[in-house]
Amino acid sequence: MRHGVPVGVHVIVERDGEVLLLRRAGTGFFDGLYSLPGGHVEPGESLLEAAVREMSEETRLYLHADALEYVGVVHRRSDTNRVDFFVRAGRFTGEPQIREPDKCDRLGWFGRDCLPRATVPYIRSALAERPMPWLLELGWQDDA
Repeated sequence: MRHGVPVGVHVIVERDGEVLLLRRAGTGFFDGLYSLPGGHVEPGESLLEAAVREMSEETRLYLHADALEYVGVVHRRSDTNRVDFFVRAGRFTGEPQIREPDKCDRLGWFGRDCLPRATVPYIRSALAERPMPWLLELGWQDDA
């Protein structure tokens, strides 16, 4: 029997050289750590549709799907085998708000060179400057 691999999408939203991060809370998964907005791709939904939906649900920021750019992919070993796509929002409207207080207790803008110490490790790796598009495989080596 084959099992599907969970697919997620994370959105990099930047303003004045800083990236928007949310601190996870109450989910049982990376609680207390900062992460990018995003989530699981739902059945029948494209990656970009998921990105637009997740941003609206989590932050009340509205993305312009035609201004989303694929920047990279993380294939990671976590609680399961996971694939996370990363997109950059070229344009957005609105001011970020915490829309899911049962999943997030803080948000803020951070420079890539001064991310909070408490940042999800694979998110920190994904935000490192490198040529695009990129692919990272994380957690597959015994020493990783």
